[in-house]
Amino acid sequence: MNKIIQGDCLEVLKTLSAESVDCVITSPPYWALRDYGVEGQLGLEPTFQQYITQLCDIFDEVKRVLKKEGTCWVNIGDTYGGSGAGTWQNKPEGVKQKEVYTLPYGKSSVSKMRGTPQDKCLLQIPSRFSIEMTNRGWILRNSVVWHKPNAMPSSVTDRFSVDYEMLYFFVKSKKYYFEQQFEDLQGKPQDKERQSRTGSVNQKYAQVHGNRPSSGGVGYSENGRNKRSVWTINTKPYKEAHFATYPEALIETPIKAGCPEGGVVLDMFFGSGTTGAVAKRLGRNYIGIELNPEYIKLAKKRIEQVPDRLFS
Repeated sequence: MNKIIQGDCLEVLKTLSAESVDCVITSPPYWALRDYGVEGQLGLEPTFQQYITQLCDIFDEVKRVLKKEGTCWVNIGDTYGGSGAGTWQNKPEGVKQKEVYTLPYGKSSVSKMRGTPQDKCLLQIPSRFSIEMTNRGWILRNSVVWHKPNAMPSSVTDRFSVDYEMLYFFVKSKKYYFEQQFEDLQGKPQDKERQSRTGSVNQKYAQVHGNRPSSGGVGYSENGRNKRSVWTINTKPYKEAHFATYPEALIETPIKAGCPEGGVVLDMFFGSGTTGAVAKRLGRNYIGIELNPEYIKLAKKRIEQVPDRLFS
């Protein structure tokens, strides 16, 4: 509890007790995009099919350790066939580059697709992953679109720039913990009028059914409207991290919605510790699994700086 365990995530998961975790939030390495410099890392498989199989094998074990009422949130990005420009492994003098490197042209699995029917094709890895997860018994509740308004400019001229990633919301049973989240109506007169009308409907529903007004059936309440599934959130990488991180704002909602206060959040691709930092700030416990010992040092330092709301 509230520890980062160093090791291969699948092997470490096997040591955790069954149904001991309330919520899983993670972002696995994307296929064939980066080399994190650690033996046994996920994402460098010869084919994306092997990547998806290996990733879903890990989530089979996640399913075992997740409580029956638990929730699982996965941020995953896509890859274009034939790509592989990458960054430098050993930076030449004068090159300023903080990112970890990808494999050079011609040596990565994805660059070997050049000249094949999949060359320049979006490989649809997130979709393939979510379908395989449901084939293995997971229930997909939402496909959340993370819209990134400050996405990096793209040099491509023969397609549109990609400014979003997917965040999948899975559960393992039909009844699960979920705290409804609301969003502001953004001052739209027609929405405020609709909220006023439906507010009385919600109150009548509460009187009849003996519970609090909810936007679950109508869509609006005094708190605003039920949160939508397109989330506009700026990227905001952790300044000390030398690799991609998701912003804290992206996972605040999943933690609030999918994990009770005092519950346990698991991230088996812990990286710089974003999940642990947000969980601690929101009064939840965390368990981190990370293969790279250098990232663990970075994550520990980061989490120590977060006010200890739950454990003080």
